[in-house]
Amino acid sequence: MAETTTRAAEPRGFRSAELGWPELHRIPHPPRRIPLLGDVLGVNRATPLQDSLRFARQLGPIYRRKAFNREFVFVWGAELVADLADESRFAKHVGLGVANLRPVAGDGLFTAYNHEPNWQLAHDVLAPGFTREAMEAYHPMMLDVAGRLTDHWDREQAAGRSVDVPGDMTKLTLETIARTGFGHDFGSFERDRPHPFVTAMVGTLTYAQRLNSVPFPALLRRAARRNADDIAYLNRMVDDLVRARRAAGGDGDLLDRMLETAHPETGERLSPENVRRQVITFLVAGHETTSGALSFALHYLSRHPEVAARARAEVDRVWGSAAVPGYDQVAKLRYVRRVLDESLRLWPTAPAFAREALQDTVLAGRHPMRRGAWTLVLTPMLQRDPEVWGADAERFDPDRFDPKAVRSRPAHVFKPFGTGARACIGRQFALHEATLVLGLLLRRYELRADPGYRLSVTERLTLMPEGLRLHLERRSGGAAAAAPVADPDEAPATTESRCPVTRAGD
Repeated sequence: MAETTTRAAEPRGFRSAELGWPELHRIPHPPRRIPLLGDVLGVNRATPLQDSLRFARQLGPIYRRKAFNREFVFVWGAELVADLADESRFAKHVGLGVANLRPVAGDGLFTAYNHEPNWQLAHDVLAPGFTREAMEAYHPMMLDVAGRLTDHWDREQAAGRSVDVPGDMTKLTLETIARTGFGHDFGSFERDRPHPFVTAMVGTLTYAQRLNSVPFPALLRRAARRNADDIAYLNRMVDDLVRARRAAGGDGDLLDRMLETAHPETGERLSPENVRRQVITFLVAGHETTSGALSFALHYLSRHPEVAARARAEVDRVWGSAAVPGYDQVAKLRYVRRVLDESLRLWPTAPAFAREALQDTVLAGRHPMRRGAWTLVLTPMLQRDPEVWGADAERFDPDRFDPKAVRSRPAHVFKPFGTGARACIGRQFALHEATLVLGLLLRRYELRADPGYRLSVTERLTLMPEGLRLHLERRSGGAAAAAPVADPDEAPATTESRCPVTRAGD
C-alpha cells in the first residue's frame, strides 16, 4: 500500500482523483482513453448519469473516468458505500453539479461546504419544522393542493385527453412546498405554461449539469448569460416573497422560522442573504425530487396493473368511506409506500451523492485515500447491486420492502435521500406528500399506460421520466371510489394489506 500524508490545510476547490488516491492505477477505467480528452467515446453529454451506470456495469463496484483534465472516482458496491457512510471518517463532499449551484443557492442547506457555519445554524433552526406536529399542520394544505390536481385531471379525463404526468407532478409539488413552507401560491394549475420560477429553476439545474461537460466554462458564454438572468429572477421572486411576509406577519411556517427563530443555544439568526438562499433551496429541492419520485411511481403503477390493484385495495380498506384521509391514515398505506420505495430504488431522483475523506484512510481496507479525496456514489447502481438485491435487481418488485426483506439486508444499501448528517432534512415531508398523493390518485382513477411508451429518463442533476403521459378512467362503484377532497379531520378504519410479487417492467 502506498503511504499517505496528512496535510495541515483544509483541502479546497476541485481535486482531481490523482491528487487524493495514491493507488489510482488499481482502479479500472473505460477502454480506449484518448489523450487530453479522456473517456469521451460513446458518451452523451445529455445523459451523464446513464452513461456512468453503463460504465459501472462494465467495470465493477469502483471505477474511474476522465473528462478532459479531470479524473473522477465512482463507487457503487455495497461494501464500499457502507464504509463511506462512516461519519467519523467521511463527510459530504460538495462537488460536480452541486458546487455549480452555489451561485444561486450559496451556503444553503444543500450546497453549503462543511466548514460553513450557516449550514448547522440553518439545520438546527429549521429541524423543528419537520416534526410530527409540524407535519400534521401541513397535511390539510397538501390535501388542498392535491384537490387542485384531481380537479385538473378530472377535466382532462372528461375531455378524453391524456395527462402530462411529469408536468402535473411538478405543479403539484411546487405548490405544496410553496404553500406549506412559505404561504405562497404560484397558481400553477391555472397556467397553460410552467410558472417562470419553474423555467428559471430548470434553467439553473440544466446549466449546472452542462458545466461538467465542457473543458472551459467560457464555451457556454451565451448559456451563462441566460443562467445569470435565471438566478436574478429567482432572487427577485424570493426577495418579494420575504418582503410580503415581513409586511403581513407570520404564518408559523418554515419562512417564519427562518426570519424569526434564533438558534436555541447560541441565539444566532439567519442573515437576510442566507434566508434567501434557504428559501430557494427549499423551493427547488422541495419539489423537484418529489415530482420525479411521483412520476416514476405512476409509471410503474401503470405498467403493473396487478400492483396498482393491490395498492388500490389497500387504500380502499384503510381509508374506507371517509372523504379524505387524516394525517395518521397516510402512514398506514404500507404497500403504497413500498411501491414508492421500489420506484426510488430503481430511479432515485437525486441519483448520486459525494463523500470526502476527513483524514487519511483506506476505503474498505483496499483503497487508500488522502484527506480531502472524494468519490461519487452512484445511488441507482448501489440500489441495483445484485449481491444485495439479487439477480433480478432490475425488476420492479415492491415486495423488496416487506419488513422481513428489509431486515435481511445490510445497512446503507438504500440511500435515495443521501447519508449521514447532511442527508435530506425534508425526507419525511416528501414521503408523506408522495404517499398521500399516490393514495388519492389510486382511489380516484384507473391508470392506463400508452402501449407505445418506453421509459426515457431526462437528466438535469435530478431525474425525471421524459414524455410520460397516462390515460385515466374514473373509478365507479364502491364506498371509496373517487371521493372528493374535503374535510381532513375524518379518521377512517385501518387495515394492512399483504404484498404481492410483481412481474418485470421497464
